[in-house]
Amino acid sequence: MSLESSGVFKDHKHAGVSVSTKDVDTGAQLVAGLTSILDPDEALRIRKKIDKHIMPLMCALYWVQFMDKTTLGSAAILGIQEATHLTTNEYNWLGTVFYLSYLVFEYPQNLALQRFPVGKWMSINIFVWGVALACHAACKNFAGLLVVRLLLGVCEGSITAGFLIVSSMFYTRTEQTLRVGYWFLMNGTAQIISGFISFGALHINTKGFQPWQWLMIITGLITFILAILFWFLFPDSPTNAWFLTPDERAKAVQRIKENQTGVENKHFKMEQMIEALTDPKTWLFALFSALDNVPNSLTNQQTLILASFGFSALQTTLLSCVPGIIEILAIFTGVRLAARRPNSRAYVGAIYFVPAWLGILLVNLLPWSNRTGLLIGQYLTGVSVPGFVLSLSWLNSVTAGHTKKVVTNAIMLSAYCIGNSAGPFMWKTQYKPRNHVPWAVIGACYVVCPVLLLIIRAVLVRENKIRDAEPVDDEEEYVIERITEDGKRVEIKVDKEFLDLTDRQNRDFRYVL
Repeated sequence: MSLESSGVFKDHKHAGVSVSTKDVDTGAQLVAGLTSILDPDEALRIRKKIDKHIMPLMCALYWVQFMDKTTLGSAAILGIQEATHLTTNEYNWLGTVFYLSYLVFEYPQNLALQRFPVGKWMSINIFVWGVALACHAACKNFAGLLVVRLLLGVCEGSITAGFLIVSSMFYTRTEQTLRVGYWFLMNGTAQIISGFISFGALHINTKGFQPWQWLMIITGLITFILAILFWFLFPDSPTNAWFLTPDERAKAVQRIKENQTGVENKHFKMEQMIEALTDPKTWLFALFSALDNVPNSLTNQQTLILASFGFSALQTTLLSCVPGIIEILAIFTGVRLAARRPNSRAYVGAIYFVPAWLGILLVNLLPWSNRTGLLIGQYLTGVSVPGFVLSLSWLNSVTAGHTKKVVTNAIMLSAYCIGNSAGPFMWKTQYKPRNHVPWAVIGACYVVCPVLLLIIRAVLVRENKIRDAEPVDDEEEYVIERITEDGKRVEIKVDKEFLDLTDRQNRDFRYVL
């Protein structure tokens, strides 16, 4: 049977308001008419099959994208500043322009992810990104580096947004918390691998080609290979995933029914955009995202700060691997704890800010001669990262309606860019070596951020209580019209979950906490 273009509408027994075909989620066609409950063992088998085919690629790409955008910090210890005659202000600007271009192109990137196949669009961006990264090696001055850093920011705007969309397509809400954590912790892996690549590049002696240039070529080549793999292997949606049989595709869609968010809808809906812009939780998450990422400027400053403690270039490249290990452990334990304890996302995220605050106090109060203590304090500031990871998966789980999700993700990631863009300007020459002013700003952000998580939770708890008090309407039914092979028109029931309703429109929707 094929999907009839005349549309989807409410069963004639009830108040009939016709709904256009464009309002239907792409998963509706696969699950229309399915009444049997999906066997838990079968659902687990399909989830494991999905994990096997998409998680390695997602983890590999997130590792590469973080490594690539932080090559600037790695290159700083390998001589890029001297070779390209960068001043401190110009170096900071290179960290900022990446996120400015990310910010400007974040909304267009999200619209493209809705309009075009997700996997293919990300593949194109990864390819351009790899070329831009390799071109760093040819840059001789600030202007050249500015251009390639701008290109990196443009392309990266598709990755986190694309991954959030893919995670909501293939996984349940609890699974999303874990999977977002798994691919995000690859940031820590990237810091470790980048440290070893930098260590290796430091030992490459070639006439006319410096170690920092080799770093750019090596990482650019890795990115190029990954772009090819993504084009051929990464699925666009469970409705057409190449590694699933037609029956498994239907079951994969049925499996995420509990999310009440559907799979995707390729039509942009203005009313959903307006709802996203007027939803208070959108802006609470955005404010959290902005403030939580101001301290992210530490990424490009990390090697410079470690070197200021008196460590050699060789020691610094190896010591810069440690924050990666800390980030992996923090994210892994944080998302596992949030997944094991129901409705604990805000609490878990808030708790992980406490060690970061301790680290800030150590860095600012210990004597400059205490290198070990300063190093430990520096490392502890990275423990707070689960807060942002949990906020990404949380926002994805409490937002329904494909256009609303796209707009909300764009706002969240735009705020992420604003925080990252503002951060580098804190690190001025006059504040060195103790950098008390930037550390004070970071400390203030780490006080406000856990409070915001708790406020978001309180807002969602209140909304759930309002919905629990509303009368339940079990009489509504929705049908999709199909044409059988012999030309007959039949109406098949479609669940509300696949009508591409927003979390506000669907009063059966309950916000996870």
